[in-house]
Amino acid sequence: MKRAAALLVLPLPASAGPAFAQAYQCRVPSGPIAVPEIAPDGPTRRMPVTGYTLSLSWSPEHCRGRETRPSDAVQCSGRNGRFGLVLHGLWPEGANGRWPQWCPAPRSPSPATVRQHLCMTPSARLMAHEWAKHGACMVRKPETYFRIGSILWNSLRLPDLDRLSHQDGLDAGAIRQAFADGNPAWKHEHIGIRLNPRGWLREIRLCYGKGFMPARCAPGQYGAHDTVTVKIWRGL
Repeated sequence: MKRAAALLVLPLPASAGPAFAQAYQCRVPSGPIAVPEIAPDGPTRRMPVTGYTLSLSWSPEHCRGRETRPSDAVQCSGRNGRFGLVLHGLWPEGANGRWPQWCPAPRSPSPATVRQHLCMTPSARLMAHEWAKHGACMVRKPETYFRIGSILWNSLRLPDLDRLSHQDGLDAGAIRQAFADGNPAWKHEHIGIRLNPRGWLREIRLCYGKGFMPARCAPGQYGAHDTVTVKIWRGL
C-alpha cells in the first residue's frame, strides 16, 4: 500500500481532473448511476506486490456484438459516445505468475466516484469489479485506487489505432512501436499485446515495476510477439 500511496505525490498533468478515454466524444448519463454488488469469482489471495499492469481495452472489439446489451450501454450503444482505448483496470502483480485478488474491502465505489471516471472506464460494473478484485489489494479506499489509475492514464500518449488498422501487414511490433513513439520511456519489452483467438486486438497491457516505472513484462503479460499479425476492428 505504501508504494501505491506514494504515487499520489507525483505532480498531476496540467489537465488534471476527470480522466477521459480515447473517445470521439463522451457524455456521462444524467440520471442516477447504480453501482452493482460484485461476487468474487475466485479465492482471496494475499501476497506481496512485485509490480503492476495497466490494462487498456480496445473498445470497438469489446463492443462487437454487445451494442444492445443493457449492461454495456454506456460503452457500446453509441448514445454516450464512441470510444477507442479505454482503461480496463490497474492490477497488482505478485511473484511466479500469481497476483493478489479479492482482498476484503469495507465498501464499494460510490456513485460519485464512478461518475467521475466513467469517461475513462465507461462501465460502472467494470469499475466495481476492478476495485473488488484488484484495487482492494492495493489501497484502502476506492477513490485512491481510481485516482492512481487516472494519474497513470493521463501520463500516456495513446497511439492512433484507427489509423494503424489500415496498415498492410500490421503486426504486434508495429503497435508497440507506435506506443513507444509517443511515450519514449516505454520499450517493446514493457508493452503487452493481447489478441482474441481470431487475431483481433483486445488489449494493450503496460507493465510497471513496484515504483510505477516501465518494467519488462513477464511472458504471461507480454502476449503476442512482435512478428504476429494483428487485425484491429474499427467498429464499422
